[in-house]
Amino acid sequence: MRILLPPSEGKTPVSTGAPLRLAELHFPVLNAARSEIMNALAEVSATENALTHLGVGASLAAEVARNIRLGTEPAAAAHSVYSGVLYDALGYRTLTAAQRRKADESVVVMSGLWGVIGFADRIPAYRLSMAVNLPGLGRLAAYWRPRLAAATADFTAGQLLIDCRSSTYAAAWVPPAAQTVAVNVFQERNGKRTVVSHFAKHTRGELARELLIRPGKAPRTPAQLLTIVSAPEFHDRWEAELVPGTQRKVHALNLILH
Repeated sequence: MRILLPPSEGKTPVSTGAPLRLAELHFPVLNAARSEIMNALAEVSATENALTHLGVGASLAAEVARNIRLGTEPAAAAHSVYSGVLYDALGYRTLTAAQRRKADESVVVMSGLWGVIGFADRIPAYRLSMAVNLPGLGRLAAYWRPRLAAATADFTAGQLLIDCRSSTYAAAWVPPAAQTVAVNVFQERNGKRTVVSHFAKHTRGELARELLIRPGKAPRTPAQLLTIVSAPEFHDRWEAELVPGTQRKVHALNLILH
């Protein structure tokens, strides 16, 4: 089982500790690309139009300024740097030691800056969305797409991929359809389904947590995943349905909130 997460928009700054070491990150084949993006991001972040180019407001000026110093900024585990609704619901700090090891082995985060990293990889806080267009590199989703397909092949081989990414980050890598389940979250009222971003993030975090704390073997097929999330203990949270995929389209696990 592999769980694919998006990064959070908000990052928790790291106050002390050693700086980033690219050689220690998972998927080292991506390090040349990571360095290229770090350099391009530093150049953009140092310009007068940095906030506009990165699509952020004046309140985030300090975060953008940090982009210039990423090579020397203190770094910490990705699961502690990324914050927000999904990561709060996953609750890494409240996992047992064994559950944390399971998370470190099975969870990866897709990122506009790093491409894809392990959950325990040490990174600094930064500000960069996958939707940004960096001078000389283009839009990051397109930049990463061929590189991520090659880099993740061994990590995902023979595994069920549980895709909790948002559409912005899903655009950067299309995983093998037959072994991938995209997690969709809906609210249903008066027979009409709607997507609510906040609850979708929270529910995906809850799902990831349940899969990490669950004893026994991890699901290996979409049908096994459906069986797990349809268990009686989840009936007060959601109704689950599986939409089978095709040769080119991934399976979809729809969680309908009551």
